[in-house]
Amino acid sequence: MPARLQPRSTGLVWEQGCLDHEPGRGHPEAPARLLAIRHGLEAAGLMQRCLPLQARAASDAELLRVHTPQYLETVRGEIAAGRRRLSTGDTSLSAGSERAARLASGGALVAVEAVLASQVRNAFVAVRPPGHHASAEVGMGFCLFNNVAIAARHAQCLGSERVLIVDWDVHHGNGTEAIFRSDPSVLYVSSHQAPLYPGTGAASDHGSGAGEGLTLNIPLPTGSDGSTLLAALQEQLLPAAEAFRPSLVLVSAGFDAMAGDPLADLRLNAADISALSELTLAIAERHCEGRLVSVLEGGYDLSNLAAGSCAHVRCLLSASAAAA
Repeated sequence: MPARLQPRSTGLVWEQGCLDHEPGRGHPEAPARLLAIRHGLEAAGLMQRCLPLQARAASDAELLRVHTPQYLETVRGEIAAGRRRLSTGDTSLSAGSERAARLASGGALVAVEAVLASQVRNAFVAVRPPGHHASAEVGMGFCLFNNVAIAARHAQCLGSERVLIVDWDVHHGNGTEAIFRSDPSVLYVSSHQAPLYPGTGAASDHGSGAGEGLTLNIPLPTGSDGSTLLAALQEQLLPAAEAFRPSLVLVSAGFDAMAGDPLADLRLNAADISALSELTLAIAERHCEGRLVSVLEGGYDLSNLAAGSCAHVRCLLSASAAAA
């Protein structure tokens, strides 16, 4: 870690190499998403206040904590063969996709390491491609590797036994749910518009086996606003977190629930993103000394993406400053 990192600060991963994933002209999950976040944070004076964390490419061993060997071979082989779409789903590919996806996962790993080592108090990982639709053996929904799931397993390898994942992307994180649905060491909470892609995430699905009761889905009707979402999270997430007592909080931070996103129809604004951020930070403060890492998922209106990211990072910085 860079020597200048100080305890109780906010880390930021923004990775240039993630621009090399090129889904194709007109695709909503475009490199311009990361550029919009960077420009927004810089213009707001927030990037300069964060401490930069340098992403690294996740290794096979780190990816295999979540994904199958066959899936890694499929990704590698299809990119090498010049395929433009992953055969397991609807994720577009380019020559730089595997390296970009490894850097995205590796950025989440670096942030987890910094937070657990108390080199930063919390962190935002602005990387792509996103990850929460990728299961152990299937990549879909713009996703290749499940960045948050890989981060959770890494945290557990570093001694953080109980991980809470809060997914406020507008789409249900079917891949994350599938990976952890029978795992008693991970509480997965997803708020999402329903009906909407990928069509999963029913409120009646609570996990299975040893993980029964540790999946919490909060489907929201089309057109729901921030007050509806926040009320549902306060009613359901807070008691679930209280019972679970996480040692680390991870956030799948999608900004596509904001009004005007081209792929969805919820009506959150930047103030609602701040409220979501404060809610999850309060959970982290109560249960795990503020240890929180958020990882970018969706968000396809560039203006909203920048505004939402600024609102989120501003809250992370305030939490760090309050604890200093």
